[in-house]
Amino acid sequence: MSKTVSANSDRAEWQREFDAQTEGQRPRTNRSGIPIKPLYGPEDWTSDRHEADLGLPGQGPMTRGIYASMYRGRPWSQRQLVGLGTAFDYNDRQRRMAGAGASALSLCPCNSVYRGYDMDEVDPLLLGTCGVVINTAEQMSTALDGIALERISIGLNDPTPFTLFAFVLAHAKKTGTPWDQISGTSNQSDYLSHFVANHMFLRLSLEGSRRVLVDHIDWCAKHAPKWNALSVVGQHMQQAGATPAQAMGFTLASGIQYAEDCRARGLDLAAVLPRFTFFFDISISVFEEIAKFRAGRRLWAKIVRERLGINDPRAARFKFHAQTSGVDLTRQQPLNNIVRVAVQAMAGVLGGLQSMHTDAYDEVLSSPVEEAARIAVATQNILREEAHLDEVVDPLGGSYYVEALTNQMEAEIEKTLAQVDRAGGMFEAVKGGLVQRLCGESALAWQAEVESGRQKVVGVNGWQIDEPPDVRKPQERPDPATIDRYLKEFAAFKAARAPATIAKALDELSRAAEDDRINLFGKVVEAAMIGCTHGEITGRLRRDLGFGNPLVMA
Repeated sequence: MSKTVSANSDRAEWQREFDAQTEGQRPRTNRSGIPIKPLYGPEDWTSDRHEADLGLPGQGPMTRGIYASMYRGRPWSQRQLVGLGTAFDYNDRQRRMAGAGASALSLCPCNSVYRGYDMDEVDPLLLGTCGVVINTAEQMSTALDGIALERISIGLNDPTPFTLFAFVLAHAKKTGTPWDQISGTSNQSDYLSHFVANHMFLRLSLEGSRRVLVDHIDWCAKHAPKWNALSVVGQHMQQAGATPAQAMGFTLASGIQYAEDCRARGLDLAAVLPRFTFFFDISISVFEEIAKFRAGRRLWAKIVRERLGINDPRAARFKFHAQTSGVDLTRQQPLNNIVRVAVQAMAGVLGGLQSMHTDAYDEVLSSPVEEAARIAVATQNILREEAHLDEVVDPLGGSYYVEALTNQMEAEIEKTLAQVDRAGGMFEAVKGGLVQRLCGESALAWQAEVESGRQKVVGVNGWQIDEPPDVRKPQERPDPATIDRYLKEFAAFKAARAPATIAKALDELSRAAEDDRINLFGKVVEAAMIGCTHGEITGRLRRDLGFGNPLVMA
């Protein structure tokens, strides 16, 4: 009997046994709607596709990773979100988190800052409850006291007009740190994702945000070349309901839009594309997420080469930060979230991320208490130091299932890209509400799966227990006396300034807003260094460029 006949016979026998043991089971699909077979083999992916589908790490088609050594030579950064209370509180917490293993800074501002206001414009009860209150360059100096910016990168959750980065630059000048030595990322620079799914960040109009972002990219390329001026955010879309494939498609479409906007401004794409970065959600659908990242990395390299016409391999590097998905965490049996986060983090590492934030198990209940934040940091340490996930580059490469799923995810992502292209590009697709509608439809479909019980969630619709009331000590609000003192210091700072100097700096902002030949972000930096506050800068540009009204589809 030939080997082929024997193999066919064995396969038929396996199929009969499988069918008998799984009679009545429904077909399975992942969150992106891709059918999942029970067994994968050479008929799904064969090694003769190695060069076309895989190649080598750091080389085309980039499927296996953007660097030759990946974590052997470039460990992923552990970047935990830290933000609470005052600038003094941030500095104290960040120093302790660094001692726990965090290897890069991340600054999460108060919601008042996100919304574009100064601390004296909101109810004091709200200040510092979910992020740090930083309204001036002086306060940024307090937050970063003792931190060597030339040696450690910082992620700023800093939407347009990027006042936090302007404050960092002012602090750097005061401390003698050259701007060309500062590294990090403007994490919330992707205004399109805000209009889709993060309405808290809507400070400026859609058109105004576009203007400021391109100016920001241009200015940083000239004055802060190690700074990543753009982070294209897929996380917002996925947490708003987009499937993993849709979220990747929307993210790549946004990257294309921003590249084309830079080109229209006359910027050299070969120079600015290497500073494009990406930011994703990692759901608990492990293999789907791994395939999403591998397919996205391959597609971005193809887009840069074929669509944007750039052959520099540095521009094709799909550098991305990822955060474990808070959407998957549950209020019920919250300690189970430690397991969920660990599984999500494994998917991110096996998918080839460059930096990661692991959620604390209690983030679904409140801002993380310090113990929970330490467990989140330790999760990454365990995966690296004990599970040794950093030892092999693309360890799942060549798996029949992973390679077949990567190809299928690529096809699904391209469908989303085609939808956006038909709408006229990502800017027009967001302006017209297409992206919002698709996210909403996918969110409803997923919720129906959970409510029907077809998708089990431990503690929510399966394996429930009678839980005692939550007796955990809640996250304490910042001390009212501390906030009151902070407000008084802020008032004293404003009173000590020369009114004519502040007025002139704000008028310069207005002049730049009216003249495309003037770099608007450059004027933001000048205003910050003179002593203008976050609310003053944002308020003036909101007046001149228009308010960012949410684009919500009924």
